[in-house]
Order: sequence, then structure tokens, then C-alpha cells
Amino acid sequence: MKRKDIAMKHKQFAFKADAVHDDGSFTGYGSVFDNVDSYREIVAPGAFADSLKSIKSSGDPLPALWQHRSGEPIGGFDQLEEDAHGLKVAGWLLKDEIPRAAEAYALMKRRVVKGLSIGYYVLEDSWNEKDRIRTLTKLELVEISIVTFPANDQAQIDSVKSMEQIIKAGKLPTLSEFEDFLRESGFSKSQATAIAGRGLKDLLSRGEPGGEKGDVLSALRNFNLNSK
Repeated sequence: MKRKDIAMKHKQFAFKADAVHDDGSFTGYGSVFDNVDSYREIVAPGAFADSLKSIKSSGDPLPALWQHRSGEPIGGFDQLEEDAHGLKVAGWLLKDEIPRAAEAYALMKRRVVKGLSIGYYVLEDSWNEKDRIRTLTKLELVEISIVTFPANDQAQIDSVKSMEQIIKAGKLPTLSEFEDFLRESGFSKSQATAIAGRGLKDLLSRGEPGGEKGDVLSALRNFNLNSK
């Protein structure tokens, strides 16, 4: 199935310190269902179902990364399931083999680091124009990271990269993606909503005519570069 988002996205949630055990194992939730987050997105129950089947059939654990750094795996997850609350996970850290994993374990035990963040691609979603909420209905789960909570700087970098990739592909962002980008570029929530709603929304509603789309992409490209 074609990915709707070109760049990998992240969402993070806190876990409880009493769920971190002496052997390096821990439990928590990688995602919570039916919760409107700061980006006005909801993960729907069942969104991970197909991805979890693929992970299970592979026979390999899902990587546990440090701060979403692909070059720093520190453990893995071999128990992943959806329950009524969300994506319930059980993972382990290789704290006796990998120095970074030992550091992560110590920080988790003391609740200096208390976040789990999923790395995923969007396969299917829906948009509620009235409530301005995006519902993620099918996701491809790639990794789960141990992250400092909250990690706003990391989130900003990911969103800028995502916008850059969308523009390079000659596409227009969704209203939600554009609002997120504006907010992370310094605009307030109300300003971002107004700019996206009065500008990009009008263009999208007119079927993205060639000339206008090109002008908007050019403007977005320049704005994206100037915002870095």
C-alpha cells in the first residue's frame, strides 16, 4: 500500500517508572487511541493491526532506538498488541551489552527520561473538516524509541524535513501538515489555522489548477528555506 506521508512521523507518550524492571525490561503504551493530540490528530483503534501481523510474522523484534537515531539501537520490543486503551508494548534494553542502553535504563529508572515515541508511516487517514481533526486509520509501525519527554526540538526537525520532501515531490501539503509546519515556524495556533484555512484551503477546494499550484509550491519552497 502506498504511504500517504513521505517522511516518517513520530508520536510520543509517557510511561510509568514502576514499569522499568531490574533486568532492563519495561512496559508502556506506544500510542493511545481516540486521543486528540497537539497536532489535532487521533489514532483510531485497529490502526496498527496489519502492521503488527507483519512484525509478528517476521519473527524479529521491533527495534528500540535511542531518540529516533537509526544508528543507536539499544534493545527491542517482542510484545506488541492493541487493547482498548492503545498500543501496549513490552520491551527490553541491552543494558549489559550496550553503554547507551545502560544510560537509558538509568535515566528511565529515575524518570529523567520518561517517553516512548513511535516511528510510523501513514497508510490511510480521514479528515473531519468541521472539527479539523485528522484520524489515522492505518499505520505502518517502523520503530519505537526511548525519548526525553517532551522532545519538541526533535519534533520540529521531523516536520521541517517532511514539508521539504512534500514540496520536492511537487505536492501540496494537507491542511493539517501545513498548520503544523506554520506552528513550528513560529506562528501561534490561531495564526496557523487562519493562514492555512484562508489560503491553502481555498486552493485545494478549487482542484489545484496547474498555474496556481506552481505559484504556491514556489512560495512554500521559499518559505521553507527561510524558516530553517
